[in-house]
Amino acid sequence: MPVPQDSTRPAVRVMVGSAPAVESRVPELRLWDIGKSIALAIVVALLLVGGLIVAALWYAGWPGIKRDATVTAATLFDLLKLVFAVVAGIGGVAALVVAYRRQRVAEHTNALAEFAHQLAQAADLRAEASKALAEAADERAKVETDRNGVRLFNERFAKASEQLGSEKAAVRLAGVYAMAGLADDWLQGRQTCIDVLCAYHRMPYTSPPDVANEVPAQTEGQASSTDAEASRAAREEQEVRHTLIRIVGRHLRLAEEDPTSWRGFDFDFTGAVFDGGDFSGATFSGGRVSFRGAQFVGGEVSFLRASFAGGRVLFDRALFSGGQVSFNQASFTRGQVSFTGASYSGGQVSFLTASFSGGLVSLGVGSFAGGRVTFGGATFSGGTVHFTAASLKGTVVSFRSATFSGGQVRLDKAYIDVPPKFDTWPDGKTPDGLLLPSS
Repeated sequence: MPVPQDSTRPAVRVMVGSAPAVESRVPELRLWDIGKSIALAIVVALLLVGGLIVAALWYAGWPGIKRDATVTAATLFDLLKLVFAVVAGIGGVAALVVAYRRQRVAEHTNALAEFAHQLAQAADLRAEASKALAEAADERAKVETDRNGVRLFNERFAKASEQLGSEKAAVRLAGVYAMAGLADDWLQGRQTCIDVLCAYHRMPYTSPPDVANEVPAQTEGQASSTDAEASRAAREEQEVRHTLIRIVGRHLRLAEEDPTSWRGFDFDFTGAVFDGGDFSGATFSGGRVSFRGAQFVGGEVSFLRASFAGGRVLFDRALFSGGQVSFNQASFTRGQVSFTGASYSGGQVSFLTASFSGGLVSLGVGSFAGGRVTFGGATFSGGTVHFTAASLKGTVVSFRSATFSGGQVRLDKAYIDVPPKFDTWPDGKTPDGLLLPSS
């Protein structure tokens, strides 16, 4: 199913701290000119002193001043002391004015520094607010882009699904490519797209007759136009299905780090009909791949040089009734490949020059009624291949040129009436790990 769209817009919250209160006007320092300030201070001081003298004379009743005809040294000394006191007083007043102005300038400098600090804090908060708003805008844009992307993917999914359901083979073929392309572009929906392709291949299907076995309508006159149309439709459907398998195989050949690789995903071909298909070079390194109950009815299904390196690949209860299923040069290193309960009623299952170095390959409880199972040139160096409770009546199992250097190949619990074919071993000794049925 396509990914549903969320109808509610995600809430994007922006937390912005309150900026400190900052006066809009720069603190001003209003001072008079230094000369005017000192002069005014001296005048005020003189007036104050004069006022005090007048008040003192008034309080004393305006006493008279006795004037002597001569000026003594003591009088001059007293006058000088008075002059020096006046000068010192004037200097003190000037010093006070300068000190006051210096204090005012220092206070104003501190006020300016505090004002600058507040401005800097406000600027930082505005910068943070701007950054938060920008991030929120980016987040909203990303949410909107993702939403549009999901909407577009859903539209593509619906269109591809509609094409797969078309009555015209060409449109269905286009739907296979469209669904595969969507799987490449849509990682979150890739498994869904794969499931749809597998479900299409599981749909009921009748393999078309071989061309060589068809009777020409011109000579026999038995094939009606309806039969001809049905045969043509079957061949068109066969091409759609073979194309689907080629696409799956191609994606399983890609390196795991490739963004369009389908390794590790699940593939469900349970009960599907195969009359050909190319899985050559595919790597099954994870996930679950099911061919359980599948029917291999003709043509060649190739797992040539396929690698089974993890996960589970199940052929349980599969039916091999014609054609050839080839595992030639395949590599079995990990995981499990199971043919438990499979039925072989014709054709050939081939493991020529395959490599078994780990994992489990189970051919147990299967029914082999004719045909041929070939392990010629295979290498057994690890893992287990077993035919436990398999019925091999009338079936030739060949291990010609096979190499046994490890692991186990168990035929000891199989039901065999045609002796398996092996090379002649030195001294007639059976290789370690090869367990044959008792005679």
